[in-house]
Amino acid sequence: MIRLALTGSIGMGKSTVAAMFERAGVPVFDADAAVRTLQGPGGALVPAIERRFPGTTRDGAVVRDALAAAVLGKADELAALEALVHPAVQQAREAFIASHADAPALLFDIPLLFETGGEKAFDQVIVVSAPLDVQRARVLARPGMTDARLAAILARQTPDAEKRARANIVIDTGVSLDHTQHQVDAILAGLESAESA
Repeated sequence: MIRLALTGSIGMGKSTVAAMFERAGVPVFDADAAVRTLQGPGGALVPAIERRFPGTTRDGAVVRDALAAAVLGKADELAALEALVHPAVQQAREAFIASHADAPALLFDIPLLFETGGEKAFDQVIVVSAPLDVQRARVLARPGMTDARLAAILARQTPDAEKRARANIVIDTGVSLDHTQHQVDAILAGLESAESA
């Protein structure tokens, strides 16, 4: 089994690229989706988060904006949250691997891969990247996003240039969807060649 990590800064197109792999039959583990499940209604992390960050949950679920306000720009608080979240996501990832044990390849969509030192667990690291102006336009078009919030998010992410330098493969997403799809197709063809070798 080939384990591929997919990462990139906010607004670079990870979800779009992950969907392309998934449509091609590669099972995808979405770390953000796992976090949403763990923090959503009845999620396993909700009680622990409420204990550590009182007032950040309501009706059995984390209120994401309240939790973000409690940790953004506060290194100690963010570290406390990560100490709760990362082990739970790791458990979800291990369950995903076990449930797809016969798959020739798995893709793991992990936004903070380099920031958490997680790249060592994968055979290949794919970084999605786009020009800064494209990234900013995409992110600022999201509901509730502001320049200040974007700056706070980018401040805790490894810079795009460093991610590209550390990647095994870089997918340019500042181009048309067709061009991005061609890049994904080339990666998939390479995987097929590796499997048959």
